[in-house]
Amino acid sequence: MGSGELLTPILMGVMLGGLYALSALGLSMVFGVMRLINLAHGDLVVLASYASYAVMTLLGINPILGLLITVPFMFILGILIQKYLMSKAVTIGTEAPLIIAFGLSLVIQNANQIMWSPQSRGINTVYSQASFHLFGRQLPMIYLLDFLGGIVVMLLLHGFLKWTYMGRAISATAQDTRASKLMGINTKRIYYWAFGIAMISAAVAGTFLGMTFPFTPTSGTTFLTIAFGTVIIGGLGSMLGTFLGGIILGLVQTLSAHFFGANTQMLTVYLIILIILAFRPQGLFGR
Repeated sequence: MGSGELLTPILMGVMLGGLYALSALGLSMVFGVMRLINLAHGDLVVLASYASYAVMTLLGINPILGLLITVPFMFILGILIQKYLMSKAVTIGTEAPLIIAFGLSLVIQNANQIMWSPQSRGINTVYSQASFHLFGRQLPMIYLLDFLGGIVVMLLLHGFLKWTYMGRAISATAQDTRASKLMGINTKRIYYWAFGIAMISAAVAGTFLGMTFPFTPTSGTTFLTIAFGTVIIGGLGSMLGTFLGGIILGLVQTLSAHFFGANTQMLTVYLIILIILAFRPQGLFGR
């Protein structure tokens, strides 16, 4: 098999990996700051997909421009979830936030099903149907936008965490919560901001996922698995690791489909996740 035949799945995998990283950045951030695996993350991403779909169909606004509406909506929703659900659950015990997140996942799934029916939806735009040429290969334009979106969000998060006071406070809280409290940081407020910012990345991820793949009210489980696999490969709490983990996951999926058929691609992904959990649970790029 010539290297030229592998070029297309490699390019597709790298670009798809940017989308996977985008969908996982919020999950990684919540874990990095609060040590919480948000089981509702996938359904919150799907909720953002439906919000973007509603903005396009009801208001006639391009879904990327519609982020001016969906991003504030998801940010406020994230703060409310942390303030009225997660922060109270933490005082009960370590298992309570997981149970609350699982319950929230079920609520979102059923609410989406009531509002939108179980029918599969998709966010169709001109550029989601367009293509471009790279190295003599014709590739979907939306995959390139997914990759660029992942890079932009990662760089913005990195800059926010490094150069702003709130970002440095979030980073300090993630490193040592007790020391942060002693330095006068209001960690409760930091948790609100961290969850809200994670939902901003979920809003962007939901929009691009909706333009790339069809989605239903129960698609959150699949998206959660992909996001969880991405952060497991890259290392929980690591932004750069999450991005690289997304690239690896995308390459595993497209190359396994190329060599063994489309039916095997998710099985291969799950096997890779299990192997990494067994032999390097901190992830390939985690400490």
